[in-house]
Order: sequence, then structure tokens, then C-alpha cells
Amino acid sequence: LLRLIAGLQPFEAGGRVSIGETSAKIAYMAQQDLLMPWLSVLDNVMLGARLRSERPEKTRAFDLLARVGLTANVHDLPTKLSGGMRQRTALARTLMEDRPVVLMDEPFSALDAITRVRLQDMAAELLKDRTVLLVTHDPLEALRLGDRIHVLAGRPVTLDEPLIPVGVRPRDLHDPAVLAGQADLLERLSAANLILLGETAA
Repeated sequence: LLRLIAGLQPFEAGGRVSIGETSAKIAYMAQQDLLMPWLSVLDNVMLGARLRSERPEKTRAFDLLARVGLTANVHDLPTKLSGGMRQRTALARTLMEDRPVVLMDEPFSALDAITRVRLQDMAAELLKDRTVLLVTHDPLEALRLGDRIHVLAGRPVTLDEPLIPVGVRPRDLHDPAVLAGQADLLERLSAANLILLGETAA
């Protein structure tokens, strides 16, 4: 779904996705980190600007790497990184693009529980005025970060009626409404092999 929206693969039976004037407004974080193995962590984060022949904002790149806890690894190659560190690098690279539309596929899946919550909070802060489409298998993550939550089911896939969480993102882990919503989503997910689609709208 995200690849279709990003224009990375064609629709099999026609159709198109229109997002404003151009797909260049999109940043896409795939489930795989897709780091360039010959580039350092810092250079991977600045890759988009260099591919566009733009001068990368090195100060911003260092700041994002500090926010994701990789200050000590800026000159490391991806082969020296753990899976979680690679995912944090990919997250910093996505945020570095500073696009109004952000597509994210399981962006926090490789992280330990504490780091996951911390980076969810950071992403919610930095993407506050963006439109974000986030695919996740984690009901709590969807409830903390989404303005509308859809369960995808069936072949072809269809959307159910959205669940609309209350409160401001990122929602508190101890919020009774969040915990009740998590139980509801778990029941719906256990009924079939389903995934969640969380949306935030600018």
C-alpha cells in the first residue's frame, strides 16, 4: 500500500494516487532500513540531499542523530550497527527529508520497548504538522500516534470504519482510554490475520 502511494510500483488494474502537486512531497521509510553499506551513518542520513545535488544540512543531520541516540556512531558503516541502530539511522534519514507527507512501514519494530516509546514521542513531535501514514502491527503504537486507525482486512483489502482516539499525540501509556482501545484492537486483530493503518493529518 505504501509503495503504491509513494509511486514505487504501478497499480495492477489501473488507478492512481494524487497527493498535492507532486510525489516529491513524500518521504518514505520502508520496513527494511535500505542503508547504503559503503556510506557512514552520517552520510546515509544526508543521502537524499546528495542524490538531489543539494548541499546537505550537516548540523540538522547531527541533531537528528543525537535525537535517536547515535552521536557516537556517526562515522560507523552500517555493518557495525545492530538492527535497532540501523532502524534508528533510517528514521533519522526519513526525518531529515522534512516532507509534508511521510509514509512509514513498521518504523519502530526493531527497537527495544523503552527506546521505542522514546522515539515514538520524538517522531510525534517532529512530525506534528505533517500528514503521516504509518503501518504497524502494534495496537498500542497505533493508539499513541494515530488520529484515525483503520484495520486492513480481506483480499482485496478493505478498510473498516476508523477508530478515532481522543487526546493529543503522543498519548499517555497510562491513559485508560488508550488501554481500553488497545484491548478492543487486539480483539479485532485476533479475529483474523489483520494489520493496522494509523494516520495523522496535518
